[in-house]
Amino acid sequence: MEQHSQTDDTPRSRSVLEGQLRECYGRVVYSHKTHEKCADILLCRQRRIRIWQIVLSAVTTAGFIGAVFGAGKVGAVLGLIVSTVLLALNSYTKNYDIAELAQKHKQAANDLWLIREKYLSLLVDLGMREKPLESLQEQRDKLVEQLHSIYSGAPSTTLPAYKKAQEALQKLQDMTFTDAEIDAFLPKELKRNSPAQEVLTREIGKILPKESPSRPEQ
Repeated sequence: MEQHSQTDDTPRSRSVLEGQLRECYGRVVYSHKTHEKCADILLCRQRRIRIWQIVLSAVTTAGFIGAVFGAGKVGAVLGLIVSTVLLALNSYTKNYDIAELAQKHKQAANDLWLIREKYLSLLVDLGMREKPLESLQEQRDKLVEQLHSIYSGAPSTTLPAYKKAQEALQKLQDMTFTDAEIDAFLPKELKRNSPAQEVLTREIGKILPKESPSRPEQ
């Protein structure tokens, strides 16, 4: 691990680091959501394939039963065609395990969620100025290595999944919450708009000195 000991802890240095962390955080947010959408798309495809397998199996059985009981060549030909399609569909699902691929995308999304939260916490630590710059740089480097490990084992995402992720984040605002929405999950003592919080704000306002009006210039 590269040691950072020569960086001057100045507002400029922290601003540069913040810019990089914000960009990394944004990329991880999109990657996490895209892998989630990939898993959703694959699971939806798997459900449709299973439905078609059931339907085609029923049609095949009905066609051959009809041929046995005198439905003629039409029933036999229909049963043969449908059975061929069913065979191709079964071969596709055998060679291309959709459920396993969806699980890999889901696992990648879970791993990226943790990295996303770590980047967010790192940005908070940077803003609070409690940790030295070298410590923040070391944490950043560790996150880069963890990201590389996750991406190396994750399956490739698709353009449709990225578009769905983009819509969810930009239009549906999946990661955006109002104060009222967050308050709904918290006990009343922690609500920002709670009566207790309002009373506390008023009491603090009484204690703090009021600013005297500025004198007009002569």
